[in-house]
Amino acid sequence: MEPLVLVQKLEERTRLQPDRVVRLHGAVGTEPFELLIFRGFSSSTTHPTAFDPDATVLPDGIHLQSAELLQGPLNPEAEIVLSGPISPGELLAQTSW
Repeated sequence: MEPLVLVQKLEERTRLQPDRVVRLHGAVGTEPFELLIFRGFSSSTTHPTAFDPDATVLPDGIHLQSAELLQGPLNPEAEIVLSGPISPGELLAQTSW
């Protein structure tokens, strides 16, 4: 599945499950990439993103490698990992979030 389509589907899923956060890990070339998805919105923690919410947050050449499902909202001092790391497609296929 195309990374953009995958992210859009995960955004929709988090709109329906507002107490969940998806964290995607990948790479752009040799640079690490991390993306958080919460309540239907995506934000990269490693690369700049456009101010326009309709613009893609995925840089060219992205390769998504793993995904985690976290309890939201995030508490950096006490993260609760509900699932993962698994492949991003596996996370999307999970029926129970």
